[in-house]
Amino acid sequence: MATEMLSYIERKSPVHELTGATKLILFLMWSFAAMLTYDTRVLLFLFLLSLVIFYISRIKIREVLFILLFILAFLLLNNIAIYIFSPGQGVKIYGTSHVLFSIAGRYNITWEQLFYQFNITLKYFTVIPAALLFIVTTHPSEFAASLNKIGISYRISFAVALALRYIPDIQRDFHNIALSQQARGLDMSRKEKLPKRIKNAATILIPLILSSLDKIETISNAMELRGFGKNKKRTWYSARPFQLKDYATMAVFLAILVASLLVTFHNGSRFYNPFLKLS
Repeated sequence: MATEMLSYIERKSPVHELTGATKLILFLMWSFAAMLTYDTRVLLFLFLLSLVIFYISRIKIREVLFILLFILAFLLLNNIAIYIFSPGQGVKIYGTSHVLFSIAGRYNITWEQLFYQFNITLKYFTVIPAALLFIVTTHPSEFAASLNKIGISYRISFAVALALRYIPDIQRDFHNIALSQQARGLDMSRKEKLPKRIKNAATILIPLILSSLDKIETISNAMELRGFGKNKKRTWYSARPFQLKDYATMAVFLAILVASLLVTFHNGSRFYNPFLKLS
């Protein structure tokens, strides 16, 4: 079981069996479908389908729980900021105003605003599981090969793969340095006050940065000695050819994308407006 965040988790599942290029294309189609629509019916369907795919992948919630909580905290801040800077956006979009209660000035709680921000939240809930699945079910080397397969320079592809590989390394280095500092008497437990804990944690950054720079230099020297970047093309050890299941899955997701766009734009608007029936 992987303990690092955003690292590859090996499993035997239908999602893992798809090639990296297939998963990248599927993720792009899924993101287009979720981002282009504000139709609640489409978003709910995609959200429920993403939960089914997450279950099929056999990835456990606790393995990605920390990053999920981090994203949920960001989503909460995003919703608060939307309401602070644009409390009447929902009224403007849907063309009606059903006020629940007033706070002060232009800050009213309306059904339209709540529905608008519910759709934004649903967008996150639709895309986040797909993004996490793509990252944790695709090996970094295969991910680089898939990027190169769709036309991205292999230099950029390799840089992305190195970044993904380096995330677990940074986490392990941070953990090891933290244990070393605690062995020297630096307390970062809950017994210390929060400002003190933050200050003690900051002392880890300098050795972490220095060790990271040392690894970067080692990797760059190794790549230079092996002539990386000399040729315009390269082969990939982890690349896999498309199989029937890859083509079939891409066809299904393409049909979902087309259907979502047809439902979204059939009335000339990206927004599903239930308030027209109430007015």
